[in-house]
Amino acid sequence: MARNIPKNPERTNKERKPSSQFSFDFNIKKFSKSSQFHFILGLLLMFLGVFMLFSFTSYLFTGDEDQSEVETLQIAGDAIKKKAQNPFGLYGAKLAHLLLFRLFGISAFLLIPILVISGFKLSFKRELIPLEKLTWQSIFYMLWLSLFFGFFIFMLEAEENWSSLCGGVGYYLNEYMYDIIGWASILVIFFILTVFVVYYYEVDTSTLFAPSPKEPEIFEEDEDEAPEENIANAKNIKRVRENLELLALENEDDDVVVQREDNSDEANIRPYLPPIVETPIPVPNAKASTAKGPVALTIENVEDIPESIDEIEDETLLLDINEDANDEVLKKFGLYDPMLDLPHYKYPTLDLMKEYDMGKPNVSQEELKANSDKIVDTLANYGIGIASIKATIGPTVTLYEIIPDAGVRISKIKNLEDDIALSLAALGIRIIAPIPGKGTIGIEVPNKNREMVPVKMVIGCEKFQKSNADLPIVLGKTISNDIFVTDLAKMPHLLMAGATGQGKSVGLNMILTSLLYKKHPSQLKFVLVDPKKVELTLFNKIERHFLAMLPNAAEAIITDTKKVVHTLNSLCIEMDNRYNLLKDAGCRNLKEYNAKFVNRRLNPDKGHYFMPYIVLIIDELADLMMTAGKDVEQPIARLAQLARAIGIHLVVATQRPSVNVITGTIKANFPARLSFKVTSKIDSRTILDTGGAEQLVGMGDMLLSMGSDIIRLQCAFVDTPEVEDVCEFIGNQQGYDSAYMLPEFEGDGEGGSEKSDFDPASRDQFFDEAARLIVTHQQGSTSLIQRRLKLGYNRAGRLIDQLEAAGIVGAFEGSKAREVLIKDMETLERHLKSL
Repeated sequence: MARNIPKNPERTNKERKPSSQFSFDFNIKKFSKSSQFHFILGLLLMFLGVFMLFSFTSYLFTGDEDQSEVETLQIAGDAIKKKAQNPFGLYGAKLAHLLLFRLFGISAFLLIPILVISGFKLSFKRELIPLEKLTWQSIFYMLWLSLFFGFFIFMLEAEENWSSLCGGVGYYLNEYMYDIIGWASILVIFFILTVFVVYYYEVDTSTLFAPSPKEPEIFEEDEDEAPEENIANAKNIKRVRENLELLALENEDDDVVVQREDNSDEANIRPYLPPIVETPIPVPNAKASTAKGPVALTIENVEDIPESIDEIEDETLLLDINEDANDEVLKKFGLYDPMLDLPHYKYPTLDLMKEYDMGKPNVSQEELKANSDKIVDTLANYGIGIASIKATIGPTVTLYEIIPDAGVRISKIKNLEDDIALSLAALGIRIIAPIPGKGTIGIEVPNKNREMVPVKMVIGCEKFQKSNADLPIVLGKTISNDIFVTDLAKMPHLLMAGATGQGKSVGLNMILTSLLYKKHPSQLKFVLVDPKKVELTLFNKIERHFLAMLPNAAEAIITDTKKVVHTLNSLCIEMDNRYNLLKDAGCRNLKEYNAKFVNRRLNPDKGHYFMPYIVLIIDELADLMMTAGKDVEQPIARLAQLARAIGIHLVVATQRPSVNVITGTIKANFPARLSFKVTSKIDSRTILDTGGAEQLVGMGDMLLSMGSDIIRLQCAFVDTPEVEDVCEFIGNQQGYDSAYMLPEFEGDGEGGSEKSDFDPASRDQFFDEAARLIVTHQQGSTSLIQRRLKLGYNRAGRLIDQLEAAGIVGAFEGSKAREVLIKDMETLERHLKSL
């Protein structure tokens, strides 16, 4: 066998050509996910749209000449050499002939904006107009117009000319309908249009034939006795109403502010007119963000203001004058609904999850009796009598509850944990002495055949579906086979730990999936930190729905340690801003604040808005603590201490629950702990403050500590394709223009803020030469400067510090070379001149 081993494996591997199929598949997958591929594909679609526009337009004028060329075109021979009148040649004429003549007629032009807008979105990550609406409307009107024109062409018996308007689809569909119902097919055509308009545009049919409201009476006197200014006032009221209605239609997403510009004395205001209050008129269900700013409606005279709110007929406007006015307006307009920002959003459905054949319970009566007998015999060998024993079968373990004889010390049974495990030949048992709330001692014994808990079972259960929790999460099944549902908002933060491969990533996916199934994008945002760069990338597709990010960040999911520090500090700024708004609103927590905003008691013009919950998820804390240390620990501790009242909750996971990772500062502020199997009792005590996690059997078996209670759970299994399907389902729907933007944070991680500390007068005489050397080699190394410029180590170190202060190299990164922030010599020379 030894002779079959090549003498030089490296050389053999180089000479051996890899499978072409494997290489091709790999390259295609990698390329298709790149931004370059999306940019090129978008340009291709836009080019195709322009190609079709000119081809179609030309075909309207040169179609008769090109038609014979197209229809006689052969795959080989001199037919290919024939010239077409179309500017894009024979292929442009052929495409136009197919879509205009054979299929849809002139309405095929509606395909062009779909291609151009979708191509622009792929290339530049922006939507000029909503693509989904454009696509549905264009497809419907293309088919309907072909059908509409086809009716008249068919009735005129002008078959030879049908290509110019209706195409083959419209003509032959009319021929088919005419054979069935005759000329009444035109009624069917208009009925189809009516159904589409009513349902797609959500026409309010209850107001189509409603009588128009009467104009309000301004005064009761006869017109002859009424003063002229009252007559003018009536005209002004009508004019203001029309302006308000027009403005509301044109600025649906903005706030309308009523301002007063006259300087007239208050005594000159007529008694029946209300005082002018410079408060916003919030548009119901519009975004509370003031990014676009309020739209000001200026009223030049006091007489221009209506007598009362009731005189404004448009129900999209509201005057926030006082509490009584708000009560009256609430009866008329209803509550603010943040979900109407995305009114067509659909929650993920259960059919996205896999079905598993669960079968019957895997623990037999024989196994139960055998285990109970072994427990009784083992304890009897040590002089411990058992009064009774009861078994509760769970998905992973079976709980045997025993009641010892009188006079038996609990600690004596607790010390026999290893002996009982030996007699049962089990992977590991856990003794609960005593079980809280019961007068029994529990012994958890792993089942020989474990039961899987599918995600579809727990997500679809009535307990989770009807949960009214603020942030409901379903983790799996308890030892008594109950589905465990809890509220992340009440935890209020969760610390997770577990050795590699024990189910920690599945647990994180389970938390995220639970929240995606229950919350609307307007109610919840995620900040995802993934130092491993591979675990949370599945959630990139829901960026415009559920993710939050820093302004100008390239990606919403944070993988770089520097960006993590900036993001955590940005969340601290968001926390402070929210507390300021709570203070102004007179509220103690997010729930009270949002309730007040929903009841229209807060003024968006003063910065108030509906606040979504924010859940920060960190997949691997150990890596961040190794690379950033205190820079990460301090903002995490501050958020854990203060952020729960304003709706920011943390889920922090690590596979190494040591004391230098889960420090006392972090641990003290995470009352809820979740541990999968760990390698030692010390790790279990670090995460749970007690042992037991080292006795778990892995594969999602976990202990949840909430206060003084510790619950054993079997985590539900959610597979990666299932998470992908859920994210795909959400990502394909209409979302916001971008991710939720966190406040901007100006840090010193990349040297930008330290440039102000740079003193050009005190820089070293070798500064410029060292800068050029660093940029040329793209290596921010002290030893490089020391060797090339023949300087001492201390002077080279001072030069590196000056280069960092000048913004040429990045911050110190331990044993790694510093990042060079300037990439070419031309940019460097401009930078040196600016210094």
